Amino acid sequence: MARLRRHAPLELSRERLVMLARRTVVTPLGPMRLVATPVALVEATFTQDAPGAAEPSGVLDQAERELRSYFGGELRRFSTPLSFAGTDFQRAVWTALTRIPFGGRISYGTLAERIGSPRAVRAVGTANGKNRLAIFVPCHRVVASNGALAGYAGGVEKKRRVRSRR
Repeated sequence: MARLRRHAPLELSRERLVMLARRTVVTPLGPMRLVATPVALVEATFTQDAPGAAEPSGVLDQAERELRSYFGGELRRFSTPLSFAGTDFQRAVWTALTRIPFGGRISYGTLAERIGSPRAVRAVGTANGKNRLAIFVPCHRVVASNGALAGYAGGVEKKRRVRSRR
């Protein structure tokens, strides 16, 4: 059974602590760990953890409902509030990812151009790989310049399966 840590604090600054709620949910691609502050989802990653007791959280409830709808073929755009923790460059990449339409795909090069850094293709790939909000921030919609599936933190097979959902 998964360990359940209820509202473990995360230090965002020296002045304040934010309480986090965690939940592991079952998806067609395997279990996903969801972590949220009281106001936003901060992590949605594939895990080996088994689902445990659901921690109370409106954000986690919304994220779980939306994941079920997404994998059920009913949802094309998420509305769960998200919070990105990363560098300015990483946040620019992740924000650009959220603008890729459902069923769309772009290359790492095109993504680099969209954020105004056309020569930063490798850095875009690295930022893409550090996305902690899988599915909600659709890094699975980014492909190599030749259209091939390349790299995915959850594994290329998961990327192939989620891409085939169009």
